[in-house]
Amino acid sequence: MNRRVVVTGFGAITPLGLDANSTWEALITGKSGADYITKFDTSNIETKIAAEVKGFDPAQYIDRKEARRMDRYIQLAVAATAQAFQQANLKVDAGNADEIGVIIGSGIGGISTLSDQFKVFFDRGPSRVSPFLVTMMINNMAAGHTAIAFGLRGPNFAVVSACATGAHAIGEAYHTIRRGDAIAMIAGGSEAAVVPLGIAAFNNMRALSVRNDEPARASRPFDAERDGFVLGEGGCVLLLEDREYALRRGAEPLAEVVGYGASSDASHVTAPADGGAGAALAMRRALRSAGLEPGAIDYINAHGTSTQLNDKTETEAIKSVFGQLAYKIPVSSIKSMTGHLLAAAGSLEAFTCIQVIRTGIIPPTINYEHADPDCDLDYVPNVARKAGVDIAMSNSMGFGGHNVSLILARAT
Repeated sequence: MNRRVVVTGFGAITPLGLDANSTWEALITGKSGADYITKFDTSNIETKIAAEVKGFDPAQYIDRKEARRMDRYIQLAVAATAQAFQQANLKVDAGNADEIGVIIGSGIGGISTLSDQFKVFFDRGPSRVSPFLVTMMINNMAAGHTAIAFGLRGPNFAVVSACATGAHAIGEAYHTIRRGDAIAMIAGGSEAAVVPLGIAAFNNMRALSVRNDEPARASRPFDAERDGFVLGEGGCVLLLEDREYALRRGAEPLAEVVGYGASSDASHVTAPADGGAGAALAMRRALRSAGLEPGAIDYINAHGTSTQLNDKTETEAIKSVFGQLAYKIPVSSIKSMTGHLLAAAGSLEAFTCIQVIRTGIIPPTINYEHADPDCDLDYVPNVARKAGVDIAMSNSMGFGGHNVSLILARAT
């Protein structure tokens, strides 16, 4: 059937803002969302910085009683979905509810709830463990609660592929619509892992930056002095629709999803494959899916985590796919500003590609100060850039060797 799929709405709650517009304004002004952790005492934890969502009130979107039965990662997903529906002006009713679905994933799920309930179990005994633990913890509950909140009876499931989750969700939602199994899909990721256990675990993997004396400068993708990522939190979803359905109901297509490629490194649980082979395969598959040559890509939103190995191998992967063209394509990593939102990263970066196409402004890679000979592309250093972009690529990679590449194009 191969229907065309457009984006008609998006929602985002991030360390840079409580909606998509404020997040975008912060991105193009080069603002960092990283700061000292405020949620808990970090005196006995090595990394003391993160990119927290501040000022979020779930009661603006969710009944207070219901919100108490949701982990924070679920609340963020439901709230972002409300924003996306509002922007798209899509009303769910008896006539379309069966044809609208949800694919929202989380890399870690309700780790805050799980951590708290472990303490309850050991301090107060098993009889005091919350009966809502399971439904607050498991990774599919952002999708489940979203469907319940908005009455969406179409395909509904969660993707779990670590930091590639949000991008996988968009790609699978794209295919769901293309094959005719839905007329619209909410797709993206949500994460709320800024908790002591999460920070400690990533610290012990040597994955996090320990640049504690300058939080806003700690995330520095592709910079020679990068020392790890800054953990972030947030939720971001896109509302995808069958193009013909969207046009019939008078919706404005914001961009079109034209390509999706996925692959596995089949190499190592955390380290990228040599030379970025898996990431390169995902990019090639996305180009093939879109029917495009490498020269058609005007901008690449990199995974760009600010770890030594990721940034080097992603650069190698881009050069493997694009050859000499790689040096002419602007590449940037918004993780320099947002931190690493794990499951929500891919969907937020797809949103960024849409905004780049719509506005002609490419957000920068901030904190790029020291050239790395292994990272020698145009990373749009430090200051946003005006550019005509019709087609953009967004790359995501996750622990386990998961790779995703999405291609978004100007709506026509």
